[in-house]
Amino acid sequence: MAIRTPLRRTALAIACTLAGLFPFAAQAAETAKTLAEGELKVGMEITYPPFEYYEGDQVKGFDPEVSAALAKRLGLTASFSDITFPNLILGLDANRFDTIISGMYILPERLEKADAIPYAKTGAAIMVRSDAAKKPTTPEELCGLTVGLQQGTSWIPALEKVSAGYCAENGAGAITINQYPTTAETSQALLSGHIQAHLEIDAASLLIVEKARGRIAISTKSSIYPQVLGIYVKKGNAQLLDALKAALDDFKASGEYAELLKKYNLEEA
Repeated sequence: MAIRTPLRRTALAIACTLAGLFPFAAQAAETAKTLAEGELKVGMEITYPPFEYYEGDQVKGFDPEVSAALAKRLGLTASFSDITFPNLILGLDANRFDTIISGMYILPERLEKADAIPYAKTGAAIMVRSDAAKKPTTPEELCGLTVGLQQGTSWIPALEKVSAGYCAENGAGAITINQYPTTAETSQALLSGHIQAHLEIDAASLLIVEKARGRIAISTKSSIYPQVLGIYVKKGNAQLLDALKAALDDFKASGEYAELLKKYNLEEA
């Protein structure tokens, strides 16, 4: 006769409760195998408000809320691994966590290494110091300027293309790109005058401007480089991929997801 530990009884009780709340939950809980029993380990860079950030010792933001909602629907508890953005895909491949939910765009080069589920859409904004003489509204207006970006972002090759193409053809000067480990360091570089513009996701840009208290402004009139954000799962893990897709569909159908997107100024993918 098998002996059930208190932890096991608790997990079973949660799964049974969720089965009543979400029709697919019981099946998903059985099929979604994760690295640790009863836990969905999520990789993210927790220095990227409003997507993910620390408030005291608590992890807050859009992605933690999404993670918790999906984990709940799978009869699991979400936990978070704080990893630098450029190393997230590497960490996923090394089984350090089950999934990446970290404001990461779905890009062809990333899909070569992992599978992704679209979960939100957003674009980028150009930020400058409020007292800047030049306030570019498009990527082409960045010619001749020094622009700061976080390491590993998809805008780096996009700006390199603008620099080599449009800027060179029009004799407008190259775009100098400075990369920084975090978006906070990029913002500080802007304030200190080391860069003349900072490119960042819309939702994050709004928070950066708010925290800067008038020292930084968004110069773009509308979003640039619109992209789809993805929930990433290690290639070959079809079981977890399908379970997360089902959980996300249920989350969307509940109406709660639309409210969360509105809260963080994002669009549904």
